[in-house]
Amino acid sequence: MSIKIASKSHVEDLLAKYDTFLFDCDGVLWLGDHLLPNIAETLDLLRSNGKKVIFVTNNSSKSRADYVKKFKKFGIVATTEEIFGSSYATAVYVDSILQLPKNKKVWVLGGSGIVDELKLFGYESLGGVDPRYDGLLDMNDPESMIYKIDPDVGAVVVGLDTKLNYYKLAVTMQYLKDPKVPFIATNIDSTYPSKGMKLPGAGSCVESVVCASGRQPITSCGKPSKGMMDAIDKAHKLDKSRTLMVGDRLNTDMKFGREGGLATLLVLTGIETVETLGELSKDEQPTYFADKLGDLYELLQ
Repeated sequence: MSIKIASKSHVEDLLAKYDTFLFDCDGVLWLGDHLLPNIAETLDLLRSNGKKVIFVTNNSSKSRADYVKKFKKFGIVATTEEIFGSSYATAVYVDSILQLPKNKKVWVLGGSGIVDELKLFGYESLGGVDPRYDGLLDMNDPESMIYKIDPDVGAVVVGLDTKLNYYKLAVTMQYLKDPKVPFIATNIDSTYPSKGMKLPGAGSCVESVVCASGRQPITSCGKPSKGMMDAIDKAHKLDKSRTLMVGDRLNTDMKFGREGGLATLLVLTGIETVETLGELSKDEQPTYFADKLGDLYELLQ
């Protein structure tokens, strides 16, 4: 069974056992634009004890640079090297695994984070936050973008699109009619937490495309993808026996940590509940759980 972090000795045990802490963001550090209690203090505690912190998020709507700004807004210092988002992991996949030629373009159903990270790797994106796709699909308009499918598109990337509409979905479908054009999902989260509610996640956008196109993505670049773990491991040379994955979702964060050979800590400030834990088999249980991440700081006071 999972061990609840509920005493000073529990926190001291964590600090003694682990040198590197991987953190999911939404539902762990914050909910939308609301920082959860004692997050800055907990991160300061870990850093003051010589711990390495790495932020691993499936939110594809923001680039690493966007996340640096968001952390700064909360009064927390974070570097681009400490941040691994699904938008960045997707750009790495397109460049290093697909090895898409730089003269090819990428159709993006998603936010600016994907577009920005692809640009850093030298790729031109279509779609994304282009306002020409924000209106209604008018099949009687000869200037409609659905009649301007670009033959230079060499890949389709689908992530969280908070302005998802029929027009964008229809254009995405046209690009996927060519079986040689790979279909990549940034991540598969069906929902994400925000201010006490669950909202549709990137997985909901991906499944809309799957249903319309009849195609499945060749990979998902976010948690629990092995590719994301390999990228983090390569960049930070993890000692997995001394690394802890902290998250709020069982099917992404905890699975990501478990299958990557890490100990896991589930916090109950996002998606999961104590009741959820009780329904898990022994093999599915996280190593630890806590009511909130800030308990690591509070219990030492």
